[in-house]
Amino acid sequence: MNISLLEPIGISQEMIDDLSKELKDAGHSFTYYDTKTTDVEELKRRSAGQDIVMIANTPYPDEVVRACDSLKMIAVAFTGIDHVGLEACREKDIMICNCAGYSNTSVSELVLGMTIGVMRKIITCDQAVRQGKTSMGLAGTEIEGKTVGIIGCGQIGFKTAKLFQAFGAKVLAYARHERAEVKEAGIQYVDLDTLMAESDIISLHTPANAETKGMISAEKIAMMKPSAIFVNCARGPIVDNCALAQALNDDKIAGAAIDVFDMEPPIPEDYPLLHAKNTLLTPHVAFLTKESMVRRAKTEFSNVYAYLKDEPENVCKF
Repeated sequence: MNISLLEPIGISQEMIDDLSKELKDAGHSFTYYDTKTTDVEELKRRSAGQDIVMIANTPYPDEVVRACDSLKMIAVAFTGIDHVGLEACREKDIMICNCAGYSNTSVSELVLGMTIGVMRKIITCDQAVRQGKTSMGLAGTEIEGKTVGIIGCGQIGFKTAKLFQAFGAKVLAYARHERAEVKEAGIQYVDLDTLMAESDIISLHTPANAETKGMISAEKIAMMKPSAIFVNCARGPIVDNCALAQALNDDKIAGAAIDVFDMEPPIPEDYPLLHAKNTLLTPHVAFLTKESMVRRAKTEFSNVYAYLKDEPENVCKF
């Protein structure tokens, strides 16, 4: 089969060669592109004649999928697949396999780090030292004893919940499907309105799809405590980010830590969250650690090998 990795996936050429060696030894054609492109025509060119394409988070729209006559499988080095042309994949019966689980640790750790960053005013404290100021006005708040609301308690949400528990927090969860292991861990399932109203810290962990788009609306944000903070290391479009920025600027909530937006960085200068008070922003890096890049690369290639053996793994439902 013809197989192409259409973009870099955060590992060395040496590791690419090592992971692809078995493909080549088995007589498959393997092509690796070491530059990223979002140009539709270039993506069509790179995908032409390929049976399997491998991508990360580069948008791979319906137009590209429909232009691929021989495409049978897309291996995605990512957890979410909302950047892939799902409509065309359904039309052409193309399988998609993702790398669910590779970023569980990296995302959950960043959520905790960003939460502490906001609650302990770490960036402001750093600036105070550099500007010759004191600790005046820099009293923070603690996680211990607080109520944390986890929206979406899958693998990443559950891992994040357990980290918050280790800090001494009570954890509530909202999810479409309740899991026994979550309950056994002492986490209480509640409805979304209860979670929004009772939580001191809210962390979002749902996928982006038609059902979740705009789920955290202005109405939901208005339910939050004035002392609460909101953390989003999931997907930007799940939240009404204009309403979130307004709530921050109006002191309706105490702070926010945001890693994902309505678009991929760079963020437009007039984007509301750039000008919101008490907000810590990162450029979509929750998934991005040296360790997670190795994990996802190994998983993506493993998905390809499994497909070739007619024993597909990590098959996505869409």
